Amino acid sequence: MNSLRARIYHQMNPMDWEGPGMSPVNSTVLTLVIASVVIAVLQSEPVIDSSVPTLFFLLNGTFAAIFTIEYGVRIWAMGVDPRYRGLSGAIRYSRSVVSLLDIVATLALWIDVLFGVPGMYGVMLRLARALRILSLMQNSRMGTAIRLLRRAVRDRTMELSLSFLLAFVVLIVAATFLFLAEGDVQPEAFGSILRAMWWAMATLTTVGYGDVYPVTILGKFLAGLVAMTSIAIIAMPTGIMAAAFSDAFQELKRDHAVGGNAATEI
Repeated sequence: MNSLRARIYHQMNPMDWEGPGMSPVNSTVLTLVIASVVIAVLQSEPVIDSSVPTLFFLLNGTFAAIFTIEYGVRIWAMGVDPRYRGLSGAIRYSRSVVSLLDIVATLALWIDVLFGVPGMYGVMLRLARALRILSLMQNSRMGTAIRLLRRAVRDRTMELSLSFLLAFVVLIVAATFLFLAEGDVQPEAFGSILRAMWWAMATLTTVGYGDVYPVTILGKFLAGLVAMTSIAIIAMPTGIMAAAFSDAFQELKRDHAVGGNAATEI
């Protein structure tokens, strides 16, 4: 029994799998997770949902049963790890982020199966299982790229925080200027700083929906300045992340050149 438990643990714990890519068990789980997410997306369309309700009922019931069994087996297998042994260890593991996401998503599936009314929030809860994909892939071929990205964000946290803070300040200033310039002319769109923030957000992110725009000469002039500023606002975090990712990748290559285990260190 202990040997079986250990084998299942090695199959279900991505960081303990020594073979290439993901283990067969986790590959199967990943396929089922992707399939359940696709089904949740399709079921959100009323026309599709109403045309084959029995099929969705059977699929969701099957997914709910499989994920419930998989979660129970995983809780049992994780007992191999000293941190998760016994009842207290199982409770400790159940409170982890990955475990909580699985619980919420599986409960959402059971609610859909038992009551037949998934609703918008039910679909959203089931889509939370999509985050499980990242945890399953952390030891696959894409795991190194995920760890590089995580390291890049960690190493540039201060710079990214400053760039987002600057963007927030520019957002407030832009909304204030347009409120002063256009508030009396277009009170519904620019009658307050809060209302003007919608236009400022759309402009600074270079989305430019076009549903709200200035009509006065001063407003158009200020809007042009904000639009030009938005180029720098968007380019700043992009440049920071590009440089950070490049540095992390170069360090990975140096570690490989000297025979280091970069994947573990990252």
